[in-house]
Amino acid sequence: MLFLILFLIVGSFVVYVSRFNFTPVTVNLGFYTIPDIPLFYVIIGALLTGLVISYLVYLVRSISTSFAFRGKNKEIKKEKDEVLELTKRVHQLELENEKLKHESGDTPKDTNSL
Repeated sequence: MLFLILFLIVGSFVVYVSRFNFTPVTVNLGFYTIPDIPLFYVIIGALLTGLVISYLVYLVRSISTSFAFRGKNKEIKKEKDEVLELTKRVHQLELENEKLKHESGDTPKDTNSL
C-alpha cells in the first residue's frame, strides 16, 4: 500500500513537471548533441541519474562496511576461542593442583609463618 501511494505521488510530480516544462532544449553530452528534447525529459533524466549514482555510492559503502564487520567478527571469534582454550587450561591446572595436594598427603609447613 505504501508503495502504491509513493508511486502515485511520484507520478503526480512527473505529470506536473512535464505539463509546465515542455519547452524543447538542446543537450550537449561531450561530443554528442541532442536537439529538441523536452525540458521535462532533461529534468527527469537528471533526477534518475542522481538517484542511480547515490544508490551506487550507498552500495559501495554498504559492501565495504560488510567486509569490515566480517573481519571484526572473525577476530572476535578467534579471541573467544582463545579465551575458551585458556579457560580449559586453567581448569586442567586446577585439577592437577588439587590432585597433587591430595597425593602428597602432608601440607608443607612454613617455619617463619605465624
